[in-house]
Amino acid sequence: MRRLRFNPYLLLALTALFWAGNMVMSRGLRADLPPVALAFWRWVTALLCVLPLALPHLRSQWPLLRAAWKKLLFLGVFGIGCYNTFSYVAVQYTTATSATLLNSFIPVVTSVLAMVFFGKRLSRPEIVGGLLSLVGVVVLISRGSVDTLLGLTLNTGDLWMLLAVLAWSLYTAFLQWRPAGVHPMLLLAALIVVGLAVMLPMYAWELVSGAALRLHAGAVAGILYAGVVAAFLGVLCFNIGVAAVGPAVASLFIHLMPVFASILSALLLGELPSGYHYAGMALVLGGILLTIRKPVPAFPVAQPVS
Repeated sequence: MRRLRFNPYLLLALTALFWAGNMVMSRGLRADLPPVALAFWRWVTALLCVLPLALPHLRSQWPLLRAAWKKLLFLGVFGIGCYNTFSYVAVQYTTATSATLLNSFIPVVTSVLAMVFFGKRLSRPEIVGGLLSLVGVVVLISRGSVDTLLGLTLNTGDLWMLLAVLAWSLYTAFLQWRPAGVHPMLLLAALIVVGLAVMLPMYAWELVSGAALRLHAGAVAGILYAGVVAAFLGVLCFNIGVAAVGPAVASLFIHLMPVFASILSALLLGELPSGYHYAGMALVLGGILLTIRKPVPAFPVAQPVS
């Protein structure tokens, strides 16, 4: 075996970039891609990507998977089966602004769960940094307007987004349950299989209710992006990042999603940034930098020799 070394902070930043694009895509194609169908085919696509890399490890590491089946079931249900499905349902009924705002509370919920169940407490710089970056998110999505922020109200979509936030926070906080010695690709494949089993009855219900995919070039591209980039690469990077720096710090990088969304809008849509964009980005980046002042060694991941 040889060891590949990754900077966990870079991987977590890439995760936020991948997921920011996914949120924009799912909102834009909501009329053509029903939420459960998008979640289901997203993870089928991701599974096709990961299987060739996971199967070589299955025979030797199957005893480790079997011994940890309850933990894998928990992680697969909440991380794969529930989070994306609930968030896709949410953007059918609520605005991207509300969804992004609620999604930004994942670091707070994750930190609380990690403290309650595992006794992990944040340091003062981590607390200050987390609050600072959260303020930056609020500035970005409210466009620097207090009236816009006060005008937000909870609707059905927001409630679905709150369930999604809880699901991902549970997954992140309990990811330390992952069985030691299992290759990251095999672990991801196992979690995807569990998640697909959870989604299958929900997908069947969606089909019976009359919702159907409207496939065209843009919709297919959206599914491929969601499966290959946001699911396969995004979750793999996130899992490695959590293993290296812990759930509380790793989840804080989710605050980069609205930052990247603003940058993507400027680059792809020609939407020039305003003053509140710069202020919000500075607060988010400042908060994250405050939490990672202590350098963390690059995280090693075992890979087979080619």
